[in-house]
Amino acid sequence: MVASPAAGEPSAGAARIAAPFDWSGFYVGTHIGAVAGRADWSAMPAGSAGAVDLFEPFQAFKGSGSYALGLQAGYNLALSSHWLVGMEADLVSPSRIRGSQAFGLSAGGAQSFEQHMLIGGTLRGRVGYVMGNWLPYATAGLAWSYDRLHWSNDATTTETALLWRFGWAAGAGVETSLSSAWTARAEYLATGFGSAGVSFPVAGQRVDTDLLLHSVRLGLNYRLGEDLAKSEVFTKGIDALGLERFAVHGQTTLTWQYALPFRTPYSGTNSLTPNHGRETFDTTFYLGAKLWEGAELWVNPEIDQGFGLSGTFGVAAFPSGESYKVGSNYPYARLPRYFIRQTIDLGGELQSVQGGPNQFAGKQSADRVVLTVGKFAVGDIFDVNKYAHDPRVDFLNWGLADVATFDYAADAWAFTYGAAAEWYVGAWTVRGGVFDLPVTPNSTDLDPSFGQFQFIGEIEHRHELGGQPGKLLLTGFLNRARLGNFADAVQLAQATGAIPSTADVRRYTSKTGLSASLEQQLTAEVGLFGRAGFSSPNLEANAFTDSDRTVSAGVSVSGRLWGRDDDTFGLAGLINHISASRIAYLEAGGLTAIIGDGRLPNPADEQVIEAYYSLPMYSWRLTADYQFIAHPAFNRDRGPVSIVATRLRTQF
Repeated sequence: MVASPAAGEPSAGAARIAAPFDWSGFYVGTHIGAVAGRADWSAMPAGSAGAVDLFEPFQAFKGSGSYALGLQAGYNLALSSHWLVGMEADLVSPSRIRGSQAFGLSAGGAQSFEQHMLIGGTLRGRVGYVMGNWLPYATAGLAWSYDRLHWSNDATTTETALLWRFGWAAGAGVETSLSSAWTARAEYLATGFGSAGVSFPVAGQRVDTDLLLHSVRLGLNYRLGEDLAKSEVFTKGIDALGLERFAVHGQTTLTWQYALPFRTPYSGTNSLTPNHGRETFDTTFYLGAKLWEGAELWVNPEIDQGFGLSGTFGVAAFPSGESYKVGSNYPYARLPRYFIRQTIDLGGELQSVQGGPNQFAGKQSADRVVLTVGKFAVGDIFDVNKYAHDPRVDFLNWGLADVATFDYAADAWAFTYGAAAEWYVGAWTVRGGVFDLPVTPNSTDLDPSFGQFQFIGEIEHRHELGGQPGKLLLTGFLNRARLGNFADAVQLAQATGAIPSTADVRRYTSKTGLSASLEQQLTAEVGLFGRAGFSSPNLEANAFTDSDRTVSAGVSVSGRLWGRDDDTFGLAGLINHISASRIAYLEAGGLTAIIGDGRLPNPADEQVIEAYYSLPMYSWRLTADYQFIAHPAFNRDRGPVSIVATRLRTQF
């Protein structure tokens, strides 16, 4: 992990230089772009044909649209004549580049054809002309994509085929330097693929389809230099960009988890699978701009990939906060955060603010008001604990990263739209917020009408005990949403002879919860944390997990105690409890968003112990993690489970 510069000081890439930028050398970067395209197709022997429009406007409450986020790397050679030649390769991860067409066949009834780009990339040459700190250029080369195609027939089923494509790429752009290492670019790129075919055996059709895509991209590049062997990026990492009004930070995290074999006398739809491993990967960029005095705009484009263990099922206190409730084998683009933060200084002692992800370096007064509006995570502001809150850095378990009973507003990726206000005065902070809930519990879509919403209030008190800093939090929430009552679901199932489902008994109601959190430094090397909470016992979760009462505690220990200043050891425990009505629902075969073993004759509290050890490895941090989970999904008959994990992370 790369150390951030001191507050108020520019990073190594911050100062804009008067001398012309050195365009020669290797570079890496990222881009985000809007994409539109068309695919012409024909089917034989049916003789049907058509065209699919591959474009979808950005849908704010789904988080999807025809945009893509990519990574690139290349090499430039600037000639004495001011001409530049180079090569670049990129990998493109789309959000939702797909389209479909419905049509009718006289013999087969209604049909539809769908084409979906899963991932793509290019390998291109570049030719440009250096004009000081500006570089206009043209580019051309090879392109590839990996697509998923569907053929649907109302009378049968939907068939799926996967297709590799190879074609050409051509475009032009302009690039300019931002610092001695960073450049920004705007680029247009077209990619074309000739006709290729796939077969759908059930429908008895062969479909031939071509593809043409147009994209407009905005990108950033970081210069590594002429000699990679001498570059410090592998040992010290990338320098963040910290200009007066703009900032760029980033992170990459790879997590792998494995559940060892454990006792499983029976399993259900949402059970944890033994002897099973999965990985998750994400890359996030934090792009910031100062708008006016005290106001900052931050946008966080992200690439996600992977799955939680058993598809993120089987344990209410799920073992990886890096796992979302959706997963994908292929990397895909998301925009999890875009928000404005306004800080209003009210006086008092000036405090230095460390620059970092979603935070400009600078000064702020001790007494202040902070307003945040946009799309972000509730946990960015509420229930924050420096020892247990970030699964990319400290404990992985959901129930240790947040209070398990805190059913915070979120989509399936843990983000939502909302507004929050914070008032800092002396040793106290009062926070409040209102946030959008999902359209149905644990859905990928947020409620576009804001008819389902959450109020959150929090009081924080900072103190010193024995000269050591600490804080106490008291957090409460009220959800107004369409939720199912477990007792109602069981009663209806008994009357109809069906398996209970909360989806059958949802009605507009209120759900409440209250939690407390402690964060206390004991010495310069040892910190302690603890949390406890409860929530409405008979209602399903809006967006988090199954928990009615919970308590957790742990310690974080710096490696300074044994002569390794940058190492960290953490140890924590968690007890998670559910109500009798939820137990009866699970015993009758009901499923929640997270758990459901098909029956629950011998219920017990979930009990978790987690330990991790984190150490630096060049510009990365390597973490080894172990979790012991007794009574997974509150089931005494299954488990206990041992889960091992490794986590590799870098940030700048």
